[in-house]
Formats: sequence, C-alpha cells, structure tokens
Amino acid sequence: MAQDTDIVIDRGKSSWSDLWTREDYLAIWLGFAVIAVCIFAYFNFGPKAEFSPKIAEADQIQQVEETKAPFHTIAWHKAADDKAKLKASASPFGKFVSHWTKHPGSWKDNPLDAFVRSEAQAKAMNDKAMPKYEEAKAKADAALALAKKAESTAAAAGFANQALNDDAQARISDWRAEKKKASDVRKKTENKPYNYIPTLIGLCLFFIVIFGLGTSLMGKSAGAFAIGFPVVFLVATLAYMMGSQAIAKQYGFGAEAWGILLGMLIANTIGTPKKVLPACQVEFFIKTGLVLLGAEVLFSKIMAIGIPGIFVAWVVTPIVLVCTFIFGQKVLKIPSKTLNIVISADMSVCGTSAAIATAAACRAKKEELTLSIGLSLVFTAIMMILMPAVIKAMGLPLILGGAWMGGTIDSTGAVAAAGAFLGEKAMYVAATIKMIQNVMIGVTAFCVAVYWCAKVECEGGRSVTVAEIWHRFPKFVLGFMAASILFSLLDSTLGKGLSEAMVEQGVVRGGTRLLRDWFFALSFAAIGLSTNFRELAKYFKGGKPLILYVCGQTFNLILTLAMAYIMFYLVFPEITAKI
Repeated sequence: MAQDTDIVIDRGKSSWSDLWTREDYLAIWLGFAVIAVCIFAYFNFGPKAEFSPKIAEADQIQQVEETKAPFHTIAWHKAADDKAKLKASASPFGKFVSHWTKHPGSWKDNPLDAFVRSEAQAKAMNDKAMPKYEEAKAKADAALALAKKAESTAAAAGFANQALNDDAQARISDWRAEKKKASDVRKKTENKPYNYIPTLIGLCLFFIVIFGLGTSLMGKSAGAFAIGFPVVFLVATLAYMMGSQAIAKQYGFGAEAWGILLGMLIANTIGTPKKVLPACQVEFFIKTGLVLLGAEVLFSKIMAIGIPGIFVAWVVTPIVLVCTFIFGQKVLKIPSKTLNIVISADMSVCGTSAAIATAAACRAKKEELTLSIGLSLVFTAIMMILMPAVIKAMGLPLILGGAWMGGTIDSTGAVAAAGAFLGEKAMYVAATIKMIQNVMIGVTAFCVAVYWCAKVECEGGRSVTVAEIWHRFPKFVLGFMAASILFSLLDSTLGKGLSEAMVEQGVVRGGTRLLRDWFFALSFAAIGLSTNFRELAKYFKGGKPLILYVCGQTFNLILTLAMAYIMFYLVFPEITAKI
C-alpha cells in the first residue's frame, strides 16, 4: 500500500522484510547499534577493573560508618564523594564520544562564543571566577571544621545524645551545602578553549551516513537525503546555539523550542527548499531517540520512591488522559479525535515522547503532532519557571513539591531543572517520578492502538483482530521497552556503585544520551521546516486545542498534588521519611 506522507504512520501488511525496510524497526536497529557499541567499548576498554576495588572500599567505609552513628557521618559523605568521582565517561572512549557529539556551548553577548573560544578568553574567564571560588572554598573549609567539631562532640557522647546528634547532622548538612556551592563555582574556573566547527561538520557527515543508510533501506533516495540534511543539521545547531544563550537557558527556552521556531520561520517566510524536505525525517529521528531514552528508564529508579511514586505516575496519568479526551469530545467537541488524543497524551504522560507514540498509534496528521508538541514546549517553559516559585510561596514540603512537578511538567530535562530550583531532594523526587511516568509511553501507545481499532475506526459487523492491533501498534516502542529492560538488568547485576560509574556515568551520559539529545534536536528542526502555518490554522479554529490543554493541565495539577499529598504524607509517611 502506498505510504501516506500526511500521517505519522500508515497501515500495511506485515512481512519479514518489514524488519529491515520499515521505519520503526530501523529506528530500533539503529538505537541498539548505538547501545551495543557503547556497552562493548565501555565494558571492554573502560575502567571497570580499576573502579571495582575503589567502589568496594568506599562501600565498606560507608557500612562501618552506618553502624557507628544514627546519621551519615563526614567519612560516609567523603566515601560517597569518592564514588561519585568515578565516571567511565572520563575514559579515552568517553572523551572521544563527547568530543565528536559536542553541541554549541554557552554564551551571553556574542553568538560566535558558542562555537569558538580562544585560550585568552578561557584564561580571562577562569581568572575572573577564581576569587569567588577561593571565597566559596574557604566557606566550605570553615563549614567542614565546624562539622568535624560537632561530630566529635556527638561521638564523645557515644551518639546517645539526640541534641548533639541533631547539631552534628545540621553542621554536616551545612558543610555539604557549602561544598556544593564551591564545586559549582570551581567549574567556572575550569573553562577550556575550543573550536566546535570541525567536530560539528564531522557529526553532520556521520548522521548523513547512518540515517542515509536507513532512508535507503526504506526505499527512499539516500542521495536526496544527503543533499537536504545539512540544512536540517544547521537549523538544529542554531537551535542549540540559541538554547545555550544565558537568558534563554535561564528561562528554559531550550533547543527543542528553538528548533521548531527557527524551522517554522524558514518554512513560512522564504519557504523550505524542496531539496531539504527529503531530509526532514521527523519520525525516524525521534523514534531512534526514543529507543535510546529507554536506556534511562530503570526499574531501580521506579522502586527507589516506591508505591507513592507509582501512584502519582501510574494512577493519575491515565485518569487525566481519559478525562481530558472525553472533555475534548463531549464538551469542546473538537472535530479531530486524533488531535484530541495526541494533545491529551502529550499533556498527561510525558510531553513530546508520548505525543509521537500516540500519534503513530492513532495515525494522526503531522500537523496535529506539530501543534501538540508546540503547546507542550510553550507550557513546559512556563511551568518550569512558575511551579518552583508557587511551591515556595505555598510553603509546600520539598518532597511534595518535587512529586507535583514530576507528575505535571512534560519534559524530563525541564523537570530536573525545575526541581533544582528547590534543592537536591526535590530534584531527585521530581526526576524519579518523571522516569516512572515515562514507562507509560508504551502502555499508552498500545491502549490507543487497541481503542482506535476497536472503537474509532471500527466498521460495522467486523471484529478487531490481533493482527490489526499489531499493524497499528508503533513498533519502536518495543525498542524503548527492550532498552529499559536491558539496562535495568545491567543495573541490578552490577550493583548500585558500579552501575552508576559504568552505566549511568558511562554508557548513558557518555554515549546514548549524547546522541539521543541530537536525534531529538534534529526531529524538532525537521518538524519546523516541514510545518505550514496555513495547515495549522484550521486546527486552532475557536482556540479549542489551547482550551483543551489548559483545562487538562489544570485538572492534572490539582489531581497530582492531591495524590502526592495523600500517598507521601497520609498513606506512606514512613517511605517519605526515608527519602
């Protein structure tokens, strides 16, 4: 059957050749090729043998310290710091990958600073930051001295005096806070010169090869893709540059939003050149990125917060999705059911990732997907700034505030950034709940596929077969789930310390995430370049999509806050106390 380019995924008969000719499967193979290379390189040529005894020694120190005192001692924290310094991404392979996947850096006034920094500029920046670092370091050293004194006093009493224990714990917390401030300032004294232009050219050529091969296997012209791709890559690079500007970064207006904005600006002014359109492989880029995202969704993270987090992420989400969809159909009477469900999933589950999976499951039009993603990006930026301020103004506990943000802000990155405004604990809770919620991507896609086959597009007198549901189901979600299972098994097999050093700080942060970020950036640039305002206008008629998103998100905010409070503070307060 001929491919309908106006929808996210088409119908078709399954055959063995789908495994190497269909976009979803090719996204899985490409994603797992990246994963396989990273795992092989880090575990065969990485520092695993060097890290293992160091982690074992640090674990031993922490175990001894836990038996000595009813709180985490200075020695315990120093052992934790020693483990945190162990990062496989600092290995030769990690440095190689990091070097060739660089995106434009931070800048304030001159956009060229995002691409090139001279040795003189780096030295000037370091010299300027050094006095602040020395001041912060002095405060951290003073706080450490007070913490040592308080801990010694508590130890002299055999850690039996609660008042002395509380004082020691408070002093240690103060030291940790000052130490983090000093560490953050120290990074500003470690600026190095760079020239990202050659590496960006090399990365562009690499993407032309891997995605060009996939395009060729799908029966399309690899040559046409290669001709148009540099423009898509250029827009994505400029989007990274704009997102790295100091003010844009502060307000959460990142590369995703800039990619769509710049692309749409080109498409609706001078017009996207016809030679560029074959390279706008939106779904291929983002589906491959979503397969790699699975590497970051670990079962251990799901269990870290336990049942309260699962209730916030897995109970609230489907309720909000279904209620928002019904509201859109029954109250707002949105003509397009596909637009309605894509916006509902985007807003309730986890933003753009859920939107693309849902759009594929219900065969939404590409303009509907673009509209949904645009709404998500705008409200994500707004909520990332406003929610921490509202939480502080309301005086909510950090754990409750983190859970609230994790369940409502769409983007995983924005959730972590918003949580950071409130502190480490809020950021941990928010990011963990968002990771738990990400698991719903596959479940949502499957349920939408079943519902669309059985109800929305059901023909009278004909029952829905398993084969029809399989045709409808977005296969790349299987890659996402497989990656999650694989990395969860790695995590549980290696143990917490070695998994953090080798998998999280190696395979993921030094490999899969670097490319995943680029794949997402390319997809948003391609969305913008292939979007026509006139096509979007008809979906905005009466402002119904905006009303749907606002009403759905309002319901989401209320229900998530209520569920988080009930689960974390009324039903399972003992779990909350241990976080």
